[in-house]
Amino acid sequence: MSLSSSRRLLLGALLAAAASGPAWAQSALETVLKVKTIKIAVPTDFPPYGFVGLDMAPQGLDVDMARLIGAKLGVKVELVPVSSANRIAYLQTKKADLVISTLGKNPDREKVIDFTAAYSPFYQAVFGPKSQPAKSVTELHGRTVGVTRGAIEDQELSRLAPADVVIKRFEDNNATVAAFVSGQVQFIATGASVAAVVMQKNPQLGTELKFVLKDSPNYIGVAKGEDALRTKVNEVIAAAKAAGELDKLAQKWLGRPAGTLPE
Repeated sequence: MSLSSSRRLLLGALLAAAASGPAWAQSALETVLKVKTIKIAVPTDFPPYGFVGLDMAPQGLDVDMARLIGAKLGVKVELVPVSSANRIAYLQTKKADLVISTLGKNPDREKVIDFTAAYSPFYQAVFGPKSQPAKSVTELHGRTVGVTRGAIEDQELSRLAPADVVIKRFEDNNATVAAFVSGQVQFIATGASVAAVVMQKNPQLGTELKFVLKDSPNYIGVAKGEDALRTKVNEVIAAAKAAGELDKLAQKWLGRPAGTLPE
């Protein structure tokens, strides 16, 4: 066989392989549409965004958003329960195609994953009893604050708090709330929605908002390089925003519309 013939055969083989495309080379969107299922990571310990109801089924704003995306794509939704500490890892290791789990956007996270447009409002703050005054982070000197490890409020509090503030980190939101309710910590840094549930269930604590750490709308996390999936989800978000569906979800779970959200 001549050298030129060998080269033609090799080229033909390469072109055939490229045309057939191995499964691992498919984009996430192509795989989702092919298998008719999308794996979406959601919280199950963070009401009203994600929690387990009396029927033991996941529910909440993030769960509803996951189902809305699945419906718009015409695929089945496989909900993957995650915590604040492992949700990004699940995306990076392809245990989930999307993360819809009260995910705030910041420069450190943007180095490892991509984000869609925002889909719901959110802010993090420090809460505590009325008997413990604290109008700013500088007034937390020498006191203890509970926070969920890896959450954006953990990052913000760590960045802003004076050195003598004792930050106690817990592995999930249930543990963080339990520590505050039981008096293990004097304050809690968390999302306003979680604090609202704490106030409702434990009126004897006299919990109130002390100060806002960060106004941080929620975004959907997408693995790096999955631009087709991110673009498709952005189309779904834009259409849902225009149709008032995002406002309805926020009104249902947060008691107020989503309002103006960043792209």
